[in-house]
Amino acid sequence: MIKTDPLKRILYIDLTKKKFWVEERPDLFEKFLGGTGVAIALLQENCSSDTDPFSPENPIIFAVGPLNGLFPIASKTVAMFKSPHTGNLGESHAGGRSAIAIRMAGYGAIVIKGKSERPCYISIHGDKVFFRDATTLWGLEESAGRIIRTREPGAGLRTIMRIGPAGEKLVSFACVTLETYRHFGRLGLGTVFGSKNLKALLVSGKRDLSVTDFKEYKNLYSLLLRELSESEKMKKYHELGTPANVLPLSFSKGIPIKNLRTNELLGIENISGEVFAQKHLGRRVACCHCPVACIHLAALRKPYEDEPYFYRTVYLSYDYELIYALGSMLGITSSEDILKLIEVVEDMGLDAISTGVVLAWVTEAFEKGIISEKQTEGIIPEWGNLNAYVEIVRKIVYGESEFYKDIARGVDHASSKYGGKDFALTYGKNEMPGYHTGYGAHIGYLFGARHSHLDSAGYAIDKEAMTKHFTAEQIVEKILNEEQWRQILSSLVICFFGREIYTPEIVLKSLKLAGYELDESNLRKIAQDIYAEKYRFKIKSGFNFDSLNLPRRVFELPSSNGQINEDFARRCIEILKIKIRDLL
Repeated sequence: MIKTDPLKRILYIDLTKKKFWVEERPDLFEKFLGGTGVAIALLQENCSSDTDPFSPENPIIFAVGPLNGLFPIASKTVAMFKSPHTGNLGESHAGGRSAIAIRMAGYGAIVIKGKSERPCYISIHGDKVFFRDATTLWGLEESAGRIIRTREPGAGLRTIMRIGPAGEKLVSFACVTLETYRHFGRLGLGTVFGSKNLKALLVSGKRDLSVTDFKEYKNLYSLLLRELSESEKMKKYHELGTPANVLPLSFSKGIPIKNLRTNELLGIENISGEVFAQKHLGRRVACCHCPVACIHLAALRKPYEDEPYFYRTVYLSYDYELIYALGSMLGITSSEDILKLIEVVEDMGLDAISTGVVLAWVTEAFEKGIISEKQTEGIIPEWGNLNAYVEIVRKIVYGESEFYKDIARGVDHASSKYGGKDFALTYGKNEMPGYHTGYGAHIGYLFGARHSHLDSAGYAIDKEAMTKHFTAEQIVEKILNEEQWRQILSSLVICFFGREIYTPEIVLKSLKLAGYELDESNLRKIAQDIYAEKYRFKIKSGFNFDSLNLPRRVFELPSSNGQINEDFARRCIEILKIKIRDLL
């Protein structure tokens, strides 16, 4: 039962009518806590089964949780929508200042529907909402956020979310950029922005938050801060960031290389986290209320074309997934080349993982003669060829040919039309993340509600499996338990890096100080309910368990745990189908 009700306000915005209103919904926050739980409930309420992802009726939902603004590493916002990339559940998380800004503005969630007649951006300052003309910002690549910052008065803590040309052109895997270095990356939130003629969203606020016992709050906050600061894993993420995983995964044959054709890449040590830190690290940045500062920014020195010996420095965020998708996946072993490709992907406003897998599929399809220079318009995609990849990325966004419009819809669509399904690395129509570690990773991608490595961290199960044998039933149980518990963490909304510190005991103590009286059985029931609601939405949107298959390539190349056995994988898949259907 909730003693206080800090998150009950939901801001609704109608872009068509340029109207907004606030509704108080304590029922949702009592039942689902916040974040992903409230977001899926609002998606069920506001999005029918036949809603076209590109239609004005497709809602954009942002939701935060009861620990945002109160405790360290509770730093994420959940975005939920119907995905234009997969046709069903779209869910993405981002850090930066977004969660704190939404809470400081006085809201637990924001729901945006409709479509503006002309390009616009929304400016939310506490209880005031403004609809600003964005005609002159439409088409801009990297400067839109900077212009909005100068236009809008600074009132308290604020966040700016914006799209690039990819979202405007309705590329199905366009992202939304926050604070320059954070993203709502996967599943096409940027595309939904673009379909609504929405260039950006600014939120600012300066409200206070209350707790039930300030003395206990200080003690718990200090404990969490100390544990996060002293954790060996967090020290690793502070020093090298997630690129610390490049060399270990390369050594264990777990990093995908050249569209998963091989597990050997000569020179891969040149794109390790250690090399990026030594050669390029310019500074570290943290999300709000985070002591870790895992965001690593590379300083890329670029010459002016018309001024000899004059240079500008561009800061680019890099992490493991970008080094995988825009590096090893494409056979690129130059850290500078990876950064140059990251810059183009950033300027276009594309999800980097999907972009890298699309480029890898195009390269192999070209090698096999499935596509030719006629489709690529004279560009020859070759492993490691930065210039060709830069050209193709820009064609994905700006190209007018049928081929480039097809690959702008992702690998699943392109391979269905041109062929090459055997080497199309997609899971539920979403492109492969960067872990070829074993059954846990691949089954987790396939059955995760978002088809993401963040759903259940199956690679962690695979790491454990290197020294311990698991049956199919045990792997399935671990995947289900982890993904269901993550519904709690993403409802609070906790960064998953802190999942080992935010145990059920700590979560319950934190929630009590935020005004929630719950026990562990309550948490487990809420987690299961949220998980079930996600699958109900997916199924009513056309998702079909029987259409799920692992990519053929997965069985052809040994993983960190050796060769993946197709019969064993099918056994896992069948058990998961039964368990999820029973849950529903």
